[in-house]
Amino acid sequence: MTQPQSGTSGPVEHIHWRSLIAAVAAISAVGIAIGLGLPLLSIIMEKRGISPTMIGINSAMAGIAAMAAAPFTTRLAHAWGTSTTMLLAILLSAISGLGFYYIENFWLWFPLRLVFHGAITTLFILSEFWINAAAPPRRRGLVLGIYATVLSLGFATGPLLFSILGSDGVRPFAVGAAIILVAAIPIFIARGESPVIDEKPELHFMRYILLVPTATAAVFIFGAVEVGGLSLFPIYATRAGFSEPQAALLLTVMGIGNMAFQIPLGMLSDRMKDRRRLLTIMAVIGLIGALSLPWVSQNWLLMAIVLLLWGGCVAGLYTVGLSHLGSRLVGADLAAANAAFIFCYAVGTVVGPQAIGAAMDVSGNDGFAWAIVAFFGFYLVLSLGRIVFRPKRG
Repeated sequence: MTQPQSGTSGPVEHIHWRSLIAAVAAISAVGIAIGLGLPLLSIIMEKRGISPTMIGINSAMAGIAAMAAAPFTTRLAHAWGTSTTMLLAILLSAISGLGFYYIENFWLWFPLRLVFHGAITTLFILSEFWINAAAPPRRRGLVLGIYATVLSLGFATGPLLFSILGSDGVRPFAVGAAIILVAAIPIFIARGESPVIDEKPELHFMRYILLVPTATAAVFIFGAVEVGGLSLFPIYATRAGFSEPQAALLLTVMGIGNMAFQIPLGMLSDRMKDRRRLLTIMAVIGLIGALSLPWVSQNWLLMAIVLLLWGGCVAGLYTVGLSHLGSRLVGADLAAANAAFIFCYAVGTVVGPQAIGAAMDVSGNDGFAWAIVAFFGFYLVLSLGRIVFRPKRG
């Protein structure tokens, strides 16, 4: 079930560039489409008079869809093949994406969200499985760092497209669907190199969550802090005295840190015998950064410096956690664990905003920082416990 830690010689030492380009290009195209679609749908619902509460509930279907789709993805890929499942998911997501324009009944958008985000989740799981399987053990962190950087650029490009296309008519929906369909081209070209899942996973899906807990807990924390932070940081910053443009610029700085740190952190993880130590170090930096927020909240420049470093380390939990997962498992077990990885991320995206928002209600504006401190504190207890009591495991 497991393979040697990176740093030891593995069976594959060269990079399968065609496979990696196919998987990275495909998921990046999907990232652009998501970055375009999420603000587009919210603006359209607001124009139709839908309340912010209902917009939020409808948007939350993305996390629910991810949690629903993740347990079945590996079995579908086992039955139909990895590349075929990805191509079907691309077709389904493009059709359902167009459906948001043609179906005006708001209540039908709930099942439509389930279909769209369920298909997108399948693409994410299998793309990351493909990348992890194709990456050479000694350069896995570098490869996943490149993947995370390109994906971040894709997500950033989506809102830019939205600012150009606007929300009127079918054009933004058609462009989004076309971008998703373009993702099928590199997958089809490299379909012969897609990893084969020739057996069903050995364990029940939920067991994979606990199989490499430092990886799955890392992505849970990442999801909770990233989505909770992005959702509530503008409120935190404006309450602290910053203007809305200043708060938006701080989020941009955090996004720059996110993109800039992924390749260096991936390369650093390749040089470490135990990636759990790097995950622990990043969690310590994340905790210190969260603790410092109340103290730097009156100085924009200091806040920007903290968020630049903090954003990179928080996002690094995803990249290094995924790399650690790939260093521990192979084959069907890796695919199933990758699905559990995405499942935990989805759970984090649902839990994070609720916990941080509740903390701000109970403890005032600084509750934003204290809730994030609690998330990182939980992870540190887990990771340090695993390093001490399970030195050769995940």
